[in-house]
Amino acid sequence: MKQYEPAPSEPERDQNPDTPFYPHPTGGWGSVRSVLRQLGTATASPAVLDTLWHQNKPRGHMCTSCAWAKPASPHVVEFCENGAKATIWDHTRDRCGPAFFAKHTVTELRDWRDHDLEMQGRLTHPMRYDAASDHYVETSWEEAFTAIGTKLRVLDPKSTVFYASGRASLETSYLWALFARLYGHNNLPDSSNMCHETTSVALKQKIGSPVGTCVLEDFETCDLLLFFGQNTGANSPRFLHTLQQARRRGCKVITFNPVRERGLIEFINPQNPAQMLTGSSTQISDIYLQVKPGGDIAAIAGIAKHLFALEDETGSVLDAQFLTEHTSGRSEYEAWLRGLDWDAIEASSGLSSADLMQVAKIYATSERVIGVFGMGLTQHVGGAQSIGMLINLLLMRGNMGRPGAGICPVRGHSNVQGQRTVGISEKPDLVPLDILARQFGFEPPREEGMTSVDAAQGVLDGSVKAFLSLGGNFARAIPDQGRTDPAWSQLELNVQVATKLNRSHVLVGDGAWLLPCLVRGEEDRQANVPQAVSLEDSLSHIHGSIGRRKPASDSLRSEPAIIAGLATATLPENPKVRCHQWVSDYGQIRELIADTYPELFQDYNDRMFQPGGFYKGNPVRDRTWKTASGKAEFTTPDSLSALGTKPGGGVYTLMTLRSNDQFNTTIYGYRDRLRGLDTDRMIVLMSPAEITAAGLREGQEVALVSAHDDGHSRRLGGLRLIAYDLPMGCVAAYYPESNVLVPLELYDTASKTPAFKGAPVRLEIDSEALPKEPKAPR
Repeated sequence: MKQYEPAPSEPERDQNPDTPFYPHPTGGWGSVRSVLRQLGTATASPAVLDTLWHQNKPRGHMCTSCAWAKPASPHVVEFCENGAKATIWDHTRDRCGPAFFAKHTVTELRDWRDHDLEMQGRLTHPMRYDAASDHYVETSWEEAFTAIGTKLRVLDPKSTVFYASGRASLETSYLWALFARLYGHNNLPDSSNMCHETTSVALKQKIGSPVGTCVLEDFETCDLLLFFGQNTGANSPRFLHTLQQARRRGCKVITFNPVRERGLIEFINPQNPAQMLTGSSTQISDIYLQVKPGGDIAAIAGIAKHLFALEDETGSVLDAQFLTEHTSGRSEYEAWLRGLDWDAIEASSGLSSADLMQVAKIYATSERVIGVFGMGLTQHVGGAQSIGMLINLLLMRGNMGRPGAGICPVRGHSNVQGQRTVGISEKPDLVPLDILARQFGFEPPREEGMTSVDAAQGVLDGSVKAFLSLGGNFARAIPDQGRTDPAWSQLELNVQVATKLNRSHVLVGDGAWLLPCLVRGEEDRQANVPQAVSLEDSLSHIHGSIGRRKPASDSLRSEPAIIAGLATATLPENPKVRCHQWVSDYGQIRELIADTYPELFQDYNDRMFQPGGFYKGNPVRDRTWKTASGKAEFTTPDSLSALGTKPGGGVYTLMTLRSNDQFNTTIYGYRDRLRGLDTDRMIVLMSPAEITAAGLREGQEVALVSAHDDGHSRRLGGLRLIAYDLPMGCVAAYYPESNVLVPLELYDTASKTPAFKGAPVRLEIDSEALPKEPKAPR
């Protein structure tokens, strides 16, 4: 493994010099070289350069990577390293068609690495799995629709799941959710169930809106940004433009994260010639505190406790008028906070009272503050309580519902928030079912559906008979894969709408279908007319997107067209349900969406290409609180830690990580440049002091074993131990390989979001000599 040497620059002053890290800023020439390397590796079409030029610009193609906002006045280049990789990956010249599947059995493909499965290129033809030969064989769209529809009609709708990846457009998502309810269920889990469902539940309960309250303009006037558990450099790099501009005008940034991520330390803007030529970077974080995993509750409690002490001294720290007019539950929260012991706060957070006092003083003198967070808060047993504590902190000084202030969850997939907006939800109370009943002349199901965890459990216990997946790689994204993997072959029906081959497509049995679709950058023509789609970003703005590239195969169909084919083959005739007519003109689908959600989508077709997107609004910005009390709610957590178990006695907290060469389950390559790691993915990171205390040595072959006591064995061997700058009491390993160690029943208690950042594990010397990686293709 290559280890990068530390560079003696100010942002690294707190870095452990005995551990690997990337000594250069995020962005810069490293980002440029990474994109160029991907262009060569993925054998991309030369036309991809034109696609990138128009990416995230008005009347262009909206990136399929992260959901960060698209500015009204775009930069010369409005894509980041991750966005470029996603687009290059989509527009490869490699093809994975019938000839490939004739050559390889599905059993053989199960032994391939995830990266190598996707590297075979774009899927080109609809395929069905033939159990007798153990091959996918070519089929026709008509045969696929007829067979799938026939099977769905004889199954109990409650035994079926319609999953959606976060990349599907608003038009696609609306049709998918409508199809499910017309068929007879609310089993509509999506990728948000595994990442930000905690956000939707916590924000809805505490401030009355399930999404963040900020817009891009707020970052132009804020004077303090508090980051919790969000890796901007790897997950949403275009956000770095916004942070750089904020820092240049004097805004402070304070970061809480167990890992020292380069994107929140320093940045060189690849579009700034002076920075690129001189190597002069922008320091992002003023203070970077390596909080323990799950310790954010305690850290925020320490800041707030100091704020009350400062209020006692000066009488001018808290926003008394706001607290009186707009909040509920403050007295209980204050009593709990004042009674906390500092030793407990420091032990749970891993931070000192002095560090937290420094943050409190900066916060007390900042007029406009934004709280930014990611999955470091959401993916814990007490994740919703962590978000509640951040809300409490913002409420104390009235930093909610005014310009330059608010709460900002940073979403992952490009339309994962928008899918919820237009009806993909297992919670019927979040969907205007009465309006749908009137629109389409049917009685929608009212029972609560399955979350992603519920769906995985249903596959495991056999209660789920059919699984239809609109994109994504569900079998690889979920927890507890060692238990769930064998169960997928028992499904009676497994339908995968996809662009490339992945792990979910080879964990199949009889009744499996592979339906290839267009990617967002490809031209979508219906009735010989080019179509546009739309999506919602993290800041609640709706953007139009038009693909212009020639499709990878003449046999591909769009996602809306595939849904129309499935629905027509499955549902009884209904004069109000005209799927094929709607698909001939996506504007008709948008009119349906506007009829269902009139407050959010007025003049939808006219506004979808508005520069910067059109804002769907948020009542919290007007200090309207749609909560049970009619006010913003202070809440008191059950514990100072968001972990379900307390580490110690040989038990460590496992954090799953994505690498710099990865987007969710898609593995672009094997370099984790921004962490200074150039190795395979079968590694486990641990602090040097922790390695010594455990009697281990760096480079040793170890196994991680689940310490969750439920009678099930979970083990991941063949891991190489690497010393890394982490807090004591935790280890880190790559997602999705380490998902096998996260129990299905270990999730946020309010939302069922899996605890991917807080699973208890033990380390042992690996004596089973398991392979480091699955086999490469032959």
